[in-house]
Amino acid sequence: MSTAERVRVAVVGATGYTGAELLRLLVGHPHVTVTALCARDKLTPRASAVLPSLTGLLELPIEPFDVVAGKADVAFCALPHGASIACVQALRARGLTVLDLSADFRLRDPAVYARWYGAEHGAPAMLEEAVYGLPELHRERLRGAKLVAVPGCYPTASALPAIPLLAAGLARADDVVVHALSGVSGAGRSPAASTHFPECGEGARSYKVAGTHRHTPEIEQTLSGVAGAPVTLTFTPTLVPMTRGILATVYLRPTRAVTAAELVAEARRYYEGSPSVAVLDPGAHPDTLWVRGSNRAHVAYFVDARVDRVVAQCAIDNLVKGASGQAVQAMNVCLGFDEGAGLMTPAMFP
Repeated sequence: MSTAERVRVAVVGATGYTGAELLRLLVGHPHVTVTALCARDKLTPRASAVLPSLTGLLELPIEPFDVVAGKADVAFCALPHGASIACVQALRARGLTVLDLSADFRLRDPAVYARWYGAEHGAPAMLEEAVYGLPELHRERLRGAKLVAVPGCYPTASALPAIPLLAAGLARADDVVVHALSGVSGAGRSPAASTHFPECGEGARSYKVAGTHRHTPEIEQTLSGVAGAPVTLTFTPTLVPMTRGILATVYLRPTRAVTAAELVAEARRYYEGSPSVAVLDPGAHPDTLWVRGSNRAHVAYFVDARVDRVVAQCAIDNLVKGASGQAVQAMNVCLGFDEGAGLMTPAMFP
């Protein structure tokens, strides 16, 4: 598609956090016109009634799903896991390019999906069509793709620092541990006791520990593909009292003696040209504050020679590079736009 054209875009699930973040990014995109907003509830003649941040910027109605097909060329589905399958099937049947932000098309094996998500996959044949939408890893496969499975926030933050080392053979595939800290917005907009401010505002708690978090097989699938060998990892997610952000720390065993400077150089070679990934200088620590509200990922490396460990870290905004921004980045690649179009605004500070 020519960069002079403006593509018509619909957002399905527009009233959740990832839907709202998509709209924040798409309103300023140079090659996009938002033409339809859909949701399962909160239907209203003016989107600003439920998303006040759009006041005066995007006053489309929020309508039922069945209006999308005639109004858009591209659709972002920001629906919960399990709810996207039928939506994606219907949109693809009508010829739309679809970027799905749920987990419904990320796992290639329908048996793995059934095991981790507790239900048989409703469209297993479509898993072959879906391209995993991590542009830094699958840029060429994304060009012209019609169905994109947008990666999860934890898998993005966990994979980005590990990928260059596994690709270069600098880290072993059989010994990977991930501990990731996440802001509360990752739980979505629907209220729950565990994300109620008085119950999370002054504490930090891990959850779904010891191989029970659903993002575990997604991380393993991504890293196994890079390493060319099965990766089975320990993943511990921890909720911390902030709205946005993920800081992932990945512990790897090096295949030989390495230095932080060597790892930084290798990662910079791997991510050269990426509009999103910045590899920090040796000794610098990533901070979620420095990526907040942006599609940036800050990656850093440390070597603990005493115990023969590499400590690889990544900070992202879970709603942007961890979800909606990554979806827009993947769309840019699919449609032949500049990969960073609409995404180059720096992080908010303070």
